[in-house]
Amino acid sequence: MTARNRSNTAALLLAAFAFAGLECSPAYAQEKKPMSQTTSTGSATPAANTASQLQVARGTFTVDIKPAGEGAAADGVTLGRMSLNKKFEGDLLGTGAGEMLTALTSVKGSAGYVAIERVTAKLAGRSGSFVFQHTGTMNHGAQQLSITVVPDSGTGELQGIAGTFQIDIRDGKHFYAFEYSLPALTRAGQ
Repeated sequence: MTARNRSNTAALLLAAFAFAGLECSPAYAQEKKPMSQTTSTGSATPAANTASQLQVARGTFTVDIKPAGEGAAADGVTLGRMSLNKKFEGDLLGTGAGEMLTALTSVKGSAGYVAIERVTAKLAGRSGSFVFQHTGTMNHGAQQLSITVVPDSGTGELQGIAGTFQIDIRDGKHFYAFEYSLPALTRAGQ
């Protein structure tokens, strides 16, 4: 790996950490501006599932992000791909695995990422899987992050799940608040 490729890989990791709500180097953490998280409107929001009540799951998670190949730089923008693996603890108990695409510009603190993550977990006593869609931007250090459940991605007892996921980092630890709704389970013969 050349020095330039190592530099590109380091830059991609920095962007991925920043967008995923992860703390990076002490110097970057001091510069980082607060992250605002937005929710989408439409079928992906918890309000769209009127057959169930809105719930909030809370807990912590750890994440491992690794480059998946070399970054591609052109015209001052570096594109990259990362694999991500998470372990959720608390009200959402399970794992997440996915892929992230990043774009890091030549302007310090400006970049973007998207990711798709399959979560296999137990939630409110129900087991199954669903998919999170991540969208993050950083504009001169000001971050916006939206993480929503992909409509109709729920399986098993999590079929019909909808919701939004928020990240908060305190003292280097990752906390989540997952606002979600699930339809009532139907019993056999009903």
